[in-house]
Amino acid sequence: MTRILTDEAIRAQLDAPSAIAWMREALLAEHHGRLVAPPRTHTELGNGRLVFTTGSMPGEWFGYRSYDTFGTRPGEQVVVVHGAADGRVRGIAVGNELGPRRVGAIGGVAADALADPAADSLAIIGTGRQAWAQLWALSTVRDLAAVWIYSRDPQRRDAFASRARSELGVPARSSAGVQEAVDGAEMIVLATSSPSPVLSAGWVRPGAYVTTLGPKQVGSTEFDLDLVSAADVLVTDSMAQIGAYAPPNALTGTPHEGRLTALGAVLAGAAPGRQHAERVMFFSVGLAGTEVFLLSKLLDRAP
Repeated sequence: MTRILTDEAIRAQLDAPSAIAWMREALLAEHHGRLVAPPRTHTELGNGRLVFTTGSMPGEWFGYRSYDTFGTRPGEQVVVVHGAADGRVRGIAVGNELGPRRVGAIGGVAADALADPAADSLAIIGTGRQAWAQLWALSTVRDLAAVWIYSRDPQRRDAFASRARSELGVPARSSAGVQEAVDGAEMIVLATSSPSPVLSAGWVRPGAYVTTLGPKQVGSTEFDLDLVSAADVLVTDSMAQIGAYAPPNALTGTPHEGRLTALGAVLAGAAPGRQHAERVMFFSVGLAGTEVFLLSKLLDRAP
């Protein structure tokens, strides 16, 4: 029988430690060629697109996630997993929790591998669903002593900080500006929709770890390109997706393009990550197939 998981079920069943462990497994599987994870594709539908990310663990499952760009609110995504042996639909996740939580879990894997092991201070720029998912995961891999939150809306950032204190038990507080939020932070998460830079290299302390989840294409980036120049290590979760952007990824055609390495390779010990006190930047672009990977794991674990 096909199981259908709602957002309520995802929130109840998908804990952060499991999600992080499963995303680490997926990243390593992709590196070793066991997870097929092509870049996302889309279909033009007049005033919007239907976007698909697909993936497969040959011999185990195949599936996809679909979402739209029509601008409806809240809208819903669909994740479908088929059994490889018979092609039957094993499960469907409907809603908006699974996708952000898998991005958050990948962010948790990245921070655990690339941030200073002793890092306990975090700044989050943005207060949307993706920002929350990042904090949900990061609070699992690091014992956070200080968390600063900034977004343009004072009410949203105050509410985010209050929720972080009550639900995650982290000492979060609101900041009045980006520079104030990131000052001294050992880890920084950019989760905005800004097409122009909100973070400059001069505001970031040496040895910091920075994740960017928002715009990162030519002509539209949430970070100053000087920040890329100042980073010692550049990592992404999907080299295939980096190469498939249109317009191209912001690193395309720059001296930094060849410096980018895959997180799966770092986890496998096939590429260098943080060695000492380097400044590291992680480009989160969404490794395809990982939503289906999570759904398959949840179905396997279900009684």
